Amino acid sequence: MTSASTHTSTATRAARKSDAAPDAIALLTEDHKEVKKLFKEYDKLAKASAPATQREQLAAKICQMLTVHAQIEEEIFYPAAREALDDEDLIDEAAVEHASCKELIAQIEAMSADAQLFDAKVKVLGEYIDHHATEEEKELFPKTRRRIDIKEIGAQLQQRKDDLMAAS
Repeated sequence: MTSASTHTSTATRAARKSDAAPDAIALLTEDHKEVKKLFKEYDKLAKASAPATQREQLAAKICQMLTVHAQIEEEIFYPAAREALDDEDLIDEAAVEHASCKELIAQIEAMSADAQLFDAKVKVLGEYIDHHATEEEKELFPKTRRRIDIKEIGAQLQQRKDDLMAAS
């Protein structure tokens, strides 16, 4: 039999967990900021003609981060947003942008940093991501914020992100 103190303790822990859950939109926006910083760092390396291994390592980090970010959006955030919004065009556009970025990521991952178009492909990927993040932050996120449980979705996003990062 469950005592009142055990029930209260469990309820209190659940409430704390909910309070500690990240805001879904803040989590995704922070990812955008972090990857934009990495692209700026890459641009500096490319302009300085840094060694190929250094550029390749940073490009790999960017690609991994974007792959995980896209996956958590596609698995968790976009379905929740699609269900909550009347405007499916925003989600469809985001999905197409993801597909374009994934294709470029695959090309970058298959190349050596010594390859002629490597730096150009990383630069173009950064431009795609900048456009995509701006659209999400100015259009999709504000429309979605009031229509989904951002704490619950945030907790799901964080858990899945942690799992994917640990597996890679």
